[in-house]
Order: sequence, then C-alpha cells, then structure tokens
Amino acid sequence: MNTVNNNAQQISLEQLLATQRSAYKSMPAPSYQSRVDKLNQLKAELMNYKDRLVSALASDYGHRSGNDTIIADILPCVTNINYTVKNLKSWMKPDRRHAGLLLAPSSVAVHYQPLGVVGIIVPWNFPVMLAIGPLITAIAAGNRAMLKMSEFTPATNKVLIALLAEIFSQEEVAVVEGEANIAAQFSSLPFDHLLFTGSTTIGRHVMRSAAENLTPVTLELGGKSPVIIAPDMDVEIAVQRLIYGKCLNAGQICVSPDYVLCPEEKVEALIAAYQARFNKMYPDFASNSDYGNVINQRQYSRLLSVLDDAKQKGATITSATEYALDSEGRKMPTQLVTNVRADMTILQDEIFGPLLPIIAYKDLGEAIDHINNNDRPLALYIMSFDTQTQQSIIQQTHSGGVCINETIFHVAAEDAPFGGIGPSGMGSYHGKEGFLTFSHAKTVLKSGKFNAGLFIQPPYGTKLQALLMKLFLR
Repeated sequence: MNTVNNNAQQISLEQLLATQRSAYKSMPAPSYQSRVDKLNQLKAELMNYKDRLVSALASDYGHRSGNDTIIADILPCVTNINYTVKNLKSWMKPDRRHAGLLLAPSSVAVHYQPLGVVGIIVPWNFPVMLAIGPLITAIAAGNRAMLKMSEFTPATNKVLIALLAEIFSQEEVAVVEGEANIAAQFSSLPFDHLLFTGSTTIGRHVMRSAAENLTPVTLELGGKSPVIIAPDMDVEIAVQRLIYGKCLNAGQICVSPDYVLCPEEKVEALIAAYQARFNKMYPDFASNSDYGNVINQRQYSRLLSVLDDAKQKGATITSATEYALDSEGRKMPTQLVTNVRADMTILQDEIFGPLLPIIAYKDLGEAIDHINNNDRPLALYIMSFDTQTQQSIIQQTHSGGVCINETIFHVAAEDAPFGGIGPSGMGSYHGKEGFLTFSHAKTVLKSGKFNAGLFIQPPYGTKLQALLMKLFLR
C-alpha cells in the first residue's frame, strides 16, 4: 500500500487499523493450524522471492553483497519460522499454576491470548529481517499486523509488498510506505502493541506518541556497543572474532561493534592485525563485491562529518586498506580512529557505519568504568579466554546482551530473547519471549460446585474464620 502526505492519508491509516481490528474481533483466537499454515506459506514465499529480495536490496544500496542479504536478512527469517513452527504448540498451551491452599480447590491457569493488531516500524538497514522477523512472532501469537517500511528502501518494499500479498489480505497484514510524517502518524495509531526498531532519538518520539494511547511498546534501539579486549587476549584472535560484526553491511547494524577498549600497549598491534585481516577478507577492495555500500549519500556525508570532527580535534585516522574514499560510490572501508576524546562526536553518538574508534586503557577496571559511566549499550563484546575475567565484566556491567569471543551472533540465538536496556531499548522479542511480548497472559481461576469462598464471607468473627486467619497469617 503506497501512502501520501495529506489529510486523507491519516484517515486511510485509521481506516486500515479499524478494518484489521474488526477482522480480529470476528476471529479473536486463530487456531494453531491456521497460524502454522501461514508461517509455512511465508517461508515458501521467502524462498520463492529470495533472488528478487537480493536484487532489490542491491538496488536500494547501490551495491550490497548478495551473501550479506542472504545471511543477515533471509536466513534468520527461515530459521525463525522453522523454530517457531516446531515450538508453537507448546507455547500456546495454557500454563497451569499453583492455586495454593488458600484458593483450594480452585484451579489457576494462564492463557496466552492474541493482543489484536500489532504495529511494526521497520528500519532501512535490514528491512527484510526486521519486517518479517517481528511479523513471524506476531502471527505465531495470533495477531494481525501493520508494517511501516523505510522510505530509504523503496525497491525492497515493493518486493515485500508483493511477497506478503501472496499470503495475506490487508485485513491480516498491511504494508505502509511514506516518509517521516507518515511514520509519525503511524506511531500515533492506537495499536494493541507497537514495535519500533531504530535510533534512540526517534525511539523517544515513538514512545511519546504511543503513550497518548497507552499503547505498550517494544523499542529495539542501538547505542554504542563496546568491545573489550582483555589483557589476556591475543589481538589477532580478537580481530578475527570482531571484524565480521564491523564489516557486515558496512557496519550499518544496531549491534555492530561501535568502539574498542584495548590495552594501551596493544593498540598498534590491533591496528596492524585489523588491516591484515581486512585485506584478506576483502582483497582488491575497490572492485571487491563482498563489501557493501553505505546506503545513501546522506548517511555517507554524516560519516564523513564524524571523521572530520574527530580529525579536527586531534584524532588519528587509519584506513583498514589503501583505498581513497569514494563519495560517489559510497564504499568506505573501516576507518580506525585513535587518540579519541570524549568531546568528539565519534564517542558521543552511535556510529552506525564503518568507523571504529579505539580507546586505550591501562587496566581492566578503567575499561569497565568507561562502559558504566555511559549509557547502557545494546550489546557488549568480551574478548577473553579467562573465565574469571569474563564473569567479572558480565557482573559489573549492564547491556542488552553479551557475546564472549564473538560479535553480533547472539541476535541469531532463536531460543533466547533479544532486546536493549535503558537508552538501548525496552522489552524484548525473538523466540518464546517474542510470543509472550505479542500475547496477553490472562490468568483464569476456575472454581467448581464447592464454594470455599463462603468461609470468609460476612458475618466476620466466626471460629472458622479465626482458625483460617491463624493458619494463613504466619
């Protein structure tokens, strides 16, 4: 569904929501089989549209590696569907809970009921995974959904619209396009739940709009996810473990390593190891097709501005490879930035691109203090094979998630929640936690013919009541 910026559009968004809500009321509890059927159809169409999605994302980016798209956009959706279909029946079963002696002989169970209509706001960096991933969970939980796609991925949006139309009516799943004003209108709709993936700044606006309707929100934001290279860690091994997370999609990932905390005596070795590994991964960089572009000129210019700010304030910039930055092509190898200061933009805002500041530290406590003195990150990456060091960092820091001797791959853990904390996000989804996020956990107490409640009804002061109070008030 294409959208335009006028008063009629606001009406059409509201009407679309009303249509979905009416359809939900006519079928408030889709069966297990109907949910599984839709998910299996979605998987089949993802496979059918795979090549078209790869081409569309390459078009939107100017160039994007097809393998990047398959690995980071399509594969996670397929494995997510497989995992969800395998486990959905058990998730849907009511949970029996202990009623306790006070409520005996009644029974207590928790039923998981669809919320209704879920709004999903999708960013431009992984528009397939971050549209289809939440949608999988919303469908599994029995909901209908409206998706707001990014205006920066028009080719991908067109393919996704066609793909979803093969399976769903607009009463089930609808796709909305448009620029920032449409996104603002979308986030102000009274959804039953709203999931937003994007920047912390925009996340605040989304939450403010949702608050007007008391709409619950899940915010998947970002922030400055650090890598700690512990003193025991060999820098070559550390680089092998962190570099893919920085280079995938040219670092345009919410959980991409944002900066590195490195022992001061290992900084030069770290730079050399990064350059060697980068050139091994992406030989003949200018013509290498495995490395993707910065998505558009606006983002490329922003990154150049961040680099220029750092350079003007005394930072040293070392490219991962001998390649002149090409604004027209928007292809930027990792720029390693040392001698950084707190007043530089590169240490203040999420980078979201192929810039990697390196902060030297004297002892591990200093590195931990740096993390704790800043906003809690979406991800924390620990490079150490020492168990005591690993546990010390985990216990003394807060982050949405942690990888030890890896980066970004925790997002692919299907049987675990994914989410941020504080400025890096609110709530979580993926796996069973996603099913619970998009469900209402409704407690159902059931009593039979025997009415135990009579024992505590007035008139008060009976001997039986006194005995009951003595039994339970202890």
